[in-house]
Amino acid sequence: MTTAELSPFDHRMAVFDSDDGFLAAALPFLGEGLGTSGEPPPVAIAAPHNLDLLRDALGPDAKDVTCIPHTDWYTGSAANAIARAAAYLTAHAGPGGRIHLVMEPVWSGRAGRSARETTEWIRYEALANLLFAPMSTTALCAYDTRTAGPAVVAAARRTHPDTEVYEDPLRLVAELDAVPLPLPPAGALPLAEPHAAAVQSWAVARGLPAADAELFAAAVAESAAALAPLGGDALLWGEAPACVCELRSVRRLDDPLAGFVPPAPTGPEPGPGLWYARQVCAYVDIRDDARGATVRLQYA
Repeated sequence: MTTAELSPFDHRMAVFDSDDGFLAAALPFLGEGLGTSGEPPPVAIAAPHNLDLLRDALGPDAKDVTCIPHTDWYTGSAANAIARAAAYLTAHAGPGGRIHLVMEPVWSGRAGRSARETTEWIRYEALANLLFAPMSTTALCAYDTRTAGPAVVAAARRTHPDTEVYEDPLRLVAELDAVPLPLPPAGALPLAEPHAAAVQSWAVARGLPAADAELFAAAVAESAAALAPLGGDALLWGEAPACVCELRSVRRLDDPLAGFVPPAPTGPEPGPGLWYARQVCAYVDIRDDARGATVRLQYA
């Protein structure tokens, strides 16, 4: 048994192309967690097939590893994954967040279904270095080249400090945000006051089920409150499920973590604001310019 000093977030990456390659990366890592004094059991969040491989290889030690199918963990957006990880650490990690986590993304699901989804995942991996920096958590992100293509792996390498191509998270996020948003369509509906009731009625008319329309409308209203004062009409467009609202603020946000950090119980925001929007919407795009900030919410 070893006794490790509390240390900052340890964010590692393993790339493999076979079952044996997965085990070669995961088993020593889990053994490291099992052998660290004062830590709770290590966790493997991976494809069900890989979890079966781990159980067989661990034998009797399998009872000391918490196994979670990655399809149960990665069920929504990148912001949902951040919230789930934060909640898990709060509930299960040791002092200072001490725990070992194997984390394998679901590349056949949200994270890998489009270039835009991949961009959001890379943003998550980069921002994790800032969001979890105070935590003594050790995470091994497992990338299977049989499901994650070479471009995805190359981009992910830039987000992990143990690679030779690691980039400063702020620089990498600025690079992602340098891509301009597509212009709103000519038929976008202007809305002078983005009240929840008005947005909800519009979304229902565009085909969103009532419950989804209510969530989308609440996300718009919370974002508008957090961005106040607004700089012009809100714009609405799209058809269910991809309903979109764009808001303008007269002030820049200048915060790459906007909406990724839970709001304090007391503070300037009247509600959950952009945090709520990121939990509800598939995409929350933020672009700063000389006139302020543009925030675009897309439900799905």
